[in-house]
Amino acid sequence: MSSLLTNSTAMTALQTLRSVGSQLSTTQNRISTGQRVATASDNAAYWSIATSMRADNAALSAVSDSLGLSAATVDTEYTALTTVIGDKDSGLTKLQSLLVQAKTAGIDRTKIQADVTQIQQQMKSTANAATFNGINWLSTTTGTTPTSFSLVSSYSRVGGTPTIGSITVTTANYTLYSTTQTGILDTVAGSASVDTISISALTDSAADQTILDGYIAQVTTAINSVAASAANLGAVKNRLSTNTEFVKSLMDSVDRGVGQLVDADMNAESTRLAALQVQQQLGVQALSIANNSSQGILSLFR
Repeated sequence: MSSLLTNSTAMTALQTLRSVGSQLSTTQNRISTGQRVATASDNAAYWSIATSMRADNAALSAVSDSLGLSAATVDTEYTALTTVIGDKDSGLTKLQSLLVQAKTAGIDRTKIQADVTQIQQQMKSTANAATFNGINWLSTTTGTTPTSFSLVSSYSRVGGTPTIGSITVTTANYTLYSTTQTGILDTVAGSASVDTISISALTDSAADQTILDGYIAQVTTAINSVAASAANLGAVKNRLSTNTEFVKSLMDSVDRGVGQLVDADMNAESTRLAALQVQQQLGVQALSIANNSSQGILSLFR
């Protein structure tokens, strides 16, 4: 039956064209954003997971930045400690050899003391300069310098519970000088600390030679203590380096996981786009043909 009021063919063609248009819009959005799940309405479960994982990655990025800052701080303190230990020409190592040299009978200890004083001043200057971002573990001020520092090292989340991992550094383990004179180099043992050793007034007497022996033992102990502190910082430094690489790898892994959930397959989308564009053109043509069919009714009244 030919009807002027109802064109079933046109209705079918219009419905098909609407469906193709909707699919084409979805495909174009995926191509534009590069994602097949760009909003919660696309896939609520995947969108929720991806959003949480992106938040975790932002936290991991902050951890990576914190690790970089911590590594720089530790490296500064470690460099200063190794400088204080020194070698045959500087630091505690040189100070020890000078004191051994001062044991020689008849030697001019006043001249040796001049070198000792310069080394003492240089070591203190090195400790004072070991500051990064306002932090100094080698030269501390009681009541101002914290007794310990927590270096953020990791982040993880199980369910809805986040966990922040950290490496605790005890300041007293690395303090060389403090305002209360409790550091490795300014703690008084016997009559002097390493920082205040003076041999210019000593003679070849047995009593003074005993004092020299005590100074040498004191410096040797200081070398061992500073070396132990440097070794500890070296271990912390390695751990921070390992954690930095792990965090970067973990961030890449999370990015890949999120991509598997929400990224669009551009090969498939480009193929789908071409097919839908052809379907749209055919739909428009079919609708045009269906609309023109009503023109045939006019011939019945000629």
